Amino acid sequence: MTGDRKVHSYPFGDSGGLGLDPRYGRLRREEPVARVRLPYGEDGWLATRYDDVKKVLSDPRFRSSLARGDAMPRVTPNIERDSSLLSMDPPEHTRIRRLVSMAFTPRRIEAMRPVVQQLTDSLLDDMEAKGAPADLVPALTMPLPIHVICEMLGVPLADQSRFLGWTEVAMSVDLEGEDRIVAAMHQLMAYFGELIEERRRAPADDLLTALVVARDERDSLSEEELIGFGMLLLIAGHETTANQLGNFVYTLLTHPEQLAALRERPELLGGAVEEMLRLTPLTSSAHFLRVAAEDVELGPVTVRAGEAVLVSLPSANRDEAVFDRPDEFVVDRDHNPHIAFSHGAHYCIGASLARMEFRIAIGTLLSRFPHLELAVPADEITFKRNRLIRGLESLPVRW
Repeated sequence: MTGDRKVHSYPFGDSGGLGLDPRYGRLRREEPVARVRLPYGEDGWLATRYDDVKKVLSDPRFRSSLARGDAMPRVTPNIERDSSLLSMDPPEHTRIRRLVSMAFTPRRIEAMRPVVQQLTDSLLDDMEAKGAPADLVPALTMPLPIHVICEMLGVPLADQSRFLGWTEVAMSVDLEGEDRIVAAMHQLMAYFGELIEERRRAPADDLLTALVVARDERDSLSEEELIGFGMLLLIAGHETTANQLGNFVYTLLTHPEQLAALRERPELLGGAVEEMLRLTPLTSSAHFLRVAAEDVELGPVTVRAGEAVLVSLPSANRDEAVFDRPDEFVVDRDHNPHIAFSHGAHYCIGASLARMEFRIAIGTLLSRFPHLELAVPADEITFKRNRLIRGLESLPVRW
C-alpha cells in the first residue's frame, strides 16, 4: 500500500539533450524507490539506485511476462499485448535467446571486425572527399550500424528508407500520435512477414534464415515470436547503436580535456567507450518494466504483488555509492561496473557487437582526423525530441 506517499509526475522535464534531470539525484538520496505517474496506465514504482535496479532486473520475483496490457505504466500510447523477447521470463526467454546466441559469440563478432572496419573506412573516405564541414550523422553514425545489422540479419539495405520511417514513428512518444505509432508497428510486422516468406522461398546465409529454419524445421518458436524477434533485432541493432555513436562523438568533442587525453593515449579508447556508456543516457525515461509476482522488499519499500516497477539505468550508472565523481566524464576511470547494457537475463545480446562498432568508429575517426571539432557552437547542436531513444538530429564537424 502507498498510503499518503507522494506520487511524482514522470518522465521528468525535457530529455532532448544528454543531461540527466537533477531529480534523479534527489530521489537516489531521499526516495530511492518512488511512486510515479506516467502519461499512460496506472501508477508504478521507479527505482533509481544501482543495487535496487540490479535487483529488479535479476530477481525472478519481478516478472517481465506480467508487464503487458493497458494498465501498465508507460510513456507511449502503444500497448504491449503480445509476447516478445523483452516481455518474456525464463525458460521461454532462454529458449528464444538461445536461437541467436551463436550469432553473437565473441568469435563471430571478432570475425566481423574487418567488415566493420571496411565500412567505417569507406564512409569516412566519402565524407573526406566531400570536404568540411560535414554532418556526421548521415555520414557515419547512422549508416554504419544500419549496414552492420542489415548484413548480419539479412535485411536488404535498399529497404532502409522503408523501415527507418516506420522505426522513427514507432519509437516516438508523441502523446497525440497513437494511431500513427500503432500503424507503424503493424507496417513493420507486415514487412518482416514478407522477409520471412522470401527466406522460405530462397534461404540465405544470414540470421533471419536461421530463425526461419528454427521455426519451420524444429518448431523452436512460433510465427509471432519469429516476426517479433526479427523486428527487435533490427530496431535495437541500428536505433540504439546509431544514436549512441553520435552521442559519444558529441560528448568527446564537448569535453576537450578528456578528448586530448584520449588522443595522447589511444590505448584508453576501450575504457573511454565504457565511460561514455556509463555516462550517456540512452533512453528518455526509465524502462525495463517489471511486475512483482509476490510481495518484495525493495530498498525502503515493499512492492506488493501485482505492482509495476520501472528502473532507470542512467540514474543507477550515476549512483554516488558506486561511482566516484559520478557526473563527470573521466576517460581513464578505473572502477566502472556500469549497467548500460542492462543486467540479468535480459542483458543486451548485442553488447559485444555494439562495443566493437563504437571502438572502431571512434578510434578510426579520431586517428584520421586529428583536428576534428564541432563546426558550430555546442549550444546550436540539435537533439531529437519526443523519442524513446536520445540522439542527435545532426552533428556538424570540421577537420
